Amino acid sequence: MPTPSMEDYLERIYKLIDEKGYARVSDIAEGLEVHPSSVTKMIQKLDKDEYVIYEKYRGLVLTSKGKKIGKRLVDRHHLLEEFLEMIGVDEENIYRDVEGIEHHLSWDSITRIAALVDYFKRDESRIQDLRDVEKELMNES
Repeated sequence: MPTPSMEDYLERIYKLIDEKGYARVSDIAEGLEVHPSSVTKMIQKLDKDEYVIYEKYRGLVLTSKGKKIGKRLVDRHHLLEEFLEMIGVDEENIYRDVEGIEHHLSWDSITRIAALVDYFKRDESRIQDLRDVEKELMNES
């Protein structure tokens, strides 16, 4: 299993490859706000653990294992953003909150959040009911 730090790198690499068709050390460093030397060290670890194939000066590609994990991590991130938006978290807090919680939730919890999001999407009136309960709770405090 990848560490939370490895997950951040795999998620970023997956997104870059999906968006641009490639992932360079400089792009990864910029996206994660770390030094390129840190990226190189992590890529070497990811290569050793068979998430990427890395050749110095030639770049990297995700292995099938890396692609599978990367997609899962990106999907988890989007799900949590959608969930927080759905329950009314202020937009300016969503990204920071997702970054803060995504590595601390089990996949069991993620699956249940996905079911809850699906439940609300199936009937938009459920979201309004949630907003009404939220207003009632805020008026009580």
